[in-house]
Amino acid sequence: MNIRRKLRSHAEVHTGPLNDILFILLMFFLIAATLANPNVIKLSTPKAKGDTKTKQNVVVNIDTKDQYIVNGKVIPLNELRATLHPMIMKDSANATIAINADKTVAVDEVVAVMRIARELGARTVLMVDKSGVQ
Repeated sequence: MNIRRKLRSHAEVHTGPLNDILFILLMFFLIAATLANPNVIKLSTPKAKGDTKTKQNVVVNIDTKDQYIVNGKVIPLNELRATLHPMIMKDSANATIAINADKTVAVDEVVAVMRIARELGARTVLMVDKSGVQ
């Protein structure tokens, strides 16, 4: 009987290393999820009081170098229609293209995307920055 009591009193579970491993895994997955999203491109978007809340089938980013970026890939303007067509056809009745353009981009670049969207039968919305607007 003394042996059993002695064994039970020394049974301890140390969860410190397990907590450290779980924390490291959590941080890894948070960072990986942020980096893996192709639509996360840092742009300085125009400021506005509000924007249209609608489901976007695809996001077209236009950066400060006037490059069109779809799903993390730089697409030349002459190939943009062919790239967007299969994405739009998945839900052609409610197709929407969100344009995420840097505020320094010429309006002509934004209008080019809008023209392609109209040819494909899709609506367009312009993504804006609502912070700091009264």
